[in-house]
Amino acid sequence: MDFYDIATLALIPLIILTLIAGVNVRRTFSKYKKLYASSGITAAQAARLILERSGAGDVMIKTCRGSLTDHYDPGNNTVYLSESVYASCSVASIGIAAHEAGHAIQYARNYAPIRLRGAIVPIVNFASKASLIFIIAALIFFEATAYSQPMLIIGICFYAVYTLFTIITLPVELDASRRAKQLLVASGILTPDENLISSKVLNAAAMTYVASMALSILQLLRFIGLLSRRR
Repeated sequence: MDFYDIATLALIPLIILTLIAGVNVRRTFSKYKKLYASSGITAAQAARLILERSGAGDVMIKTCRGSLTDHYDPGNNTVYLSESVYASCSVASIGIAAHEAGHAIQYARNYAPIRLRGAIVPIVNFASKASLIFIIAALIFFEATAYSQPMLIIGICFYAVYTLFTIITLPVELDASRRAKQLLVASGILTPDENLISSKVLNAAAMTYVASMALSILQLLRFIGLLSRRR
């Protein structure tokens, strides 16, 4: 059994763990979405207070369709909160809103990792698609053409760019949650006990990024192992 086989075997349980992490986010959010904050303010109001307190009061807050589709768009400087979060007073929703506000604050304060992540997004969008094309083509035509090995190498390089993106994303997400937890208590939006509950939602979300990064790294190592085997 070579390195490629070992990586392939490890890939299966890691995929399962990634799926479990995704399910756990929704389960945790559902568990606490009816536990309302004693402050009585909505998630959108909480995000506004946090942004103004942090000197990012020019950031807009809008609603978007879907469930847990919350995100910050640096292109138009807007925090988008999903329909299930925007007007909710639950500690879970407030935590999510604060997290997205945390991303806006990162941009406002020129937090280097999020600036780097934002800069490579266009490259990553191309690289993630191109990597599959080159790797699949190399596997299909490996014995038929002398160009298959260079194609596999190019595909691996493109996938390495995507893997780098997942590595950069993890500290960005963890930092946004850290800012959110601190500001929620400092602003009086949540009590320390409520913040602990809100943190459970944010921690569950963080695990999806950990799993995604680990899966990407393992897949990259698996492709490198495949290249070594083919050589």
